[in-house]
Amino acid sequence: MIKMNWNEFVQDILIPGVSILEKIVRPLLVYAFLLVGLRLAGRRELAQLNSFDFVVLLMLSNTVQNAIIGNDNSVTGGFIGAAVLLLVNGVLVRFLSQHPKWSRIFEGEAVYLIKGGWLDRKELERQSISQEELETLVRKQGLDNLAEVQDAVLETSGAITLKTQKPGDNMLLTQHEAHLKRIEAQLELLMNQQKQLLAHLQKTK
Repeated sequence: MIKMNWNEFVQDILIPGVSILEKIVRPLLVYAFLLVGLRLAGRRELAQLNSFDFVVLLMLSNTVQNAIIGNDNSVTGGFIGAAVLLLVNGVLVRFLSQHPKWSRIFEGEAVYLIKGGWLDRKELERQSISQEELETLVRKQGLDNLAEVQDAVLETSGAITLKTQKPGDNMLLTQHEAHLKRIEAQLELLMNQQKQLLAHLQKTK
């Protein structure tokens, strides 16, 4: 029968393997590094994930795990690290919500990928989003193609919000096209009448 050493058991669970100061500093450093890294990597890493982005985030979480906890597997150490992350994140979010200027510096501003029905290919390239990915998102929203989108905005969170064409827009466009065709038909009729008149004048000379 295996005899349990309760003193060692309690010590392994409750007593951190590193100093309290180190348990506080480690999560802070990793938190700051990930904020800067994800900001530089682009917004697609936050929400618009393809399979490559997903693998990178999985590996990233595993890579920084030891950097956060250090040489410590105690429950108390984990609680301290988690509490530090939650506290710092809460303070930062509250600060940014009250200071829009700093929020724009940290998170950037929303950008238009489609505005007024026009696709901004340069902005797509700048945000590392392909047209195929945008079309996939449009289809997920129940639309057939990009022609049905009035505005597509890449939010600071990485999500893309869509504004569809108004129901009357296509009807209005059809009316304009019909009006232009009538004008073209009238111009063609006038040109034919002018040709007939010139021909008649030449015959009478």
